[in-house]
Amino acid sequence: MPKRYTITAALPYTNGPIHIGHLAGVYVPADIYARYKRLTGNDVAFICGSDEHGVPITIKAKKEGVSPQDIVDKYHAIIKKSFEDFGITFDNYSRTSAKIHHDTASEFFKTLYDKHEFLEEVTAQLYDEEANQFLADRFVTGTCPKCGNEEAYGDQCENCGSSLNATDLINPKSAITGNVPTLKETKHWFLPLNKYEDFLKDWILKGHKNDWKPNVYGQVKSWIDDGLRPRAVTRDLDWGIPVPVSGGEGKVLYVWFDAPIGYISATKEWAAKEGKDWEPYWKDGNTKLVHFIGKDNIVFHCIIFPSMLKAEGSYILPDNVPANEFLNLEGNKLSTSKNWAVWLPDYLEDFPNQQDVLRYALTANAPESKDNDFTWKDFQARNNNELVAIFGNFINRVVVLTNKYYDGVTPEASELSQVDEETLAAVKAYPSVIESSIERYRFREASQELINLARLGNKYLADEEPWKLIKTDEARTKTIMFVALQIASALATLSEPFLPFTSDKLKKILNATDNSWHDVSSKITLLASGHQIGKGELLFSKIEDQTIQEQLDKLEASKKANEAANKTLEPQKDIITFEDFTKLDMRVGTILEAEKMPKTKKLLILKVDTGIDTRTIVSGIAESFTPEEVIGKQVTVLVNLAPRKLRGVESEGMILMTETSEGELVFVNPDTTVNSGLQIS
Repeated sequence: MPKRYTITAALPYTNGPIHIGHLAGVYVPADIYARYKRLTGNDVAFICGSDEHGVPITIKAKKEGVSPQDIVDKYHAIIKKSFEDFGITFDNYSRTSAKIHHDTASEFFKTLYDKHEFLEEVTAQLYDEEANQFLADRFVTGTCPKCGNEEAYGDQCENCGSSLNATDLINPKSAITGNVPTLKETKHWFLPLNKYEDFLKDWILKGHKNDWKPNVYGQVKSWIDDGLRPRAVTRDLDWGIPVPVSGGEGKVLYVWFDAPIGYISATKEWAAKEGKDWEPYWKDGNTKLVHFIGKDNIVFHCIIFPSMLKAEGSYILPDNVPANEFLNLEGNKLSTSKNWAVWLPDYLEDFPNQQDVLRYALTANAPESKDNDFTWKDFQARNNNELVAIFGNFINRVVVLTNKYYDGVTPEASELSQVDEETLAAVKAYPSVIESSIERYRFREASQELINLARLGNKYLADEEPWKLIKTDEARTKTIMFVALQIASALATLSEPFLPFTSDKLKKILNATDNSWHDVSSKITLLASGHQIGKGELLFSKIEDQTIQEQLDKLEASKKANEAANKTLEPQKDIITFEDFTKLDMRVGTILEAEKMPKTKKLLILKVDTGIDTRTIVSGIAESFTPEEVIGKQVTVLVNLAPRKLRGVESEGMILMTETSEGELVFVNPDTTVNSGLQIS
């Protein structure tokens, strides 16, 4: 009997486009799971939407000089279109600024309020006197009390993943003015998480010890073991859902109270459009609720939201929360603020009609149990060595040979050999093998089993050699091609969750009606004899080195632009007297010899003619200049600097250099050639 699944993907903040970290952590695995569940005949509601409240939105609006509504309208449209173009099959992609969400979140809050589930307290909160506002969440930064990260936010430390309150930060400062905040009393409503400790221990620590991912279970256990405390669910802000009870004027619901309710409101919105009843998807005990999130959202989805649902009393709890770790980019942490990312809209523009290549690369290298690194070279290798050389190669050989030998008509098999029977039996086993991996949320493993099916096809053709047998045994060749076409048809079906665009393309090539997941495991014949297939076309194209280099160059340019934009001039040093200045003896020198200092990256050993002598100077310029480039250059030298040994070589002076706005190291030297030893004054 089909089961009902409510599958949610974390609501992305509408303060910027989607990047590959979001895709790898949340949206690609969620889409694989949803597509697979539909293919296996289940009733699925795959839900997401834009998270349009919270401090990051208002910060972005202030920077761009527009209203928060302008920001969310802009990025909601960009994100929604990117998901559609990338093939993420949400049944509904909503937004938290929608009236149905405001109504749903307000009603949820009032239900808990009427049940006296909140604590109402007056507490001292951080306040920026100059900005005349309280500093909630990302309006304040400081040192994390748990890991010492000096760039933690008032709601979370992105270094250790800890959820924080603004008042927890050490040495806090306002993100608005940079001022040190004061404390000012204000009233808020708190959800007493400590009240739900026993429930959470029974539900998660006992009930899900063996089926939740270790990283999720471990983080939740750490939180519970540390002791839960009441959490404020309102904020002193003017952007968000107004607190819907008396005394809540000028306050809004905390974004992490309202955002997960967005899953419920989006389901309501979808059900109304489809003429369905939304409640079974959230209130029927036979429904399985699965949240796909990144590891930074574990506490909200495994402690805070379940406590909210438990307090309300009529909702089901998540069956699983398969959170992924973080994806890094070329060895560095993905950073929106530093523009160190591969943005989905840019990828779709640079690699048209190659959505599946990125889907596959992110799945095959998914950060399921630890942080992983995306590199463009690995992306290229996954495409060229696996999608092109294995999957695409097999399909191309089958289609080309079928068209060449039989005008594209599936031949009739004669007696099957033992190899044929073993091969077809292996094909029939693949649905359950891939299914086992998906059901355990091991999408990397599942994607590799799919490629193994294509490997099986390649090996079968290579071993049976129909291109040789066609000359001597026509009946046997027909049987071989019949079996190969069954493998191709199985790939068309089983690849759909992972490579949906490729699956569609392959089905068109094979001119095949859709087979179900169950058909692959139960039928011997997926393409009947006499079936007409289409002409061949390449499923994947080789990605050249130049294409990859262009992406690496783009990242490097982005890095330099960010460094230049964030470079601040050093403040003026302490005042010196004219007499102090006259002590400096700066002269024009000419570099006569240069060599790299052994076992170092930065140092060159230079022989410099200073006019008064020839001396050795060790300079840290080797990463910017080769020895050959600097020989003959005239440079400004501080000649009366006290000698200093560097790596055993005595350096007798200093070459004066500076950086351009792009971070490029350059010499400070005269515009024209002059005699060595000329004093600079």
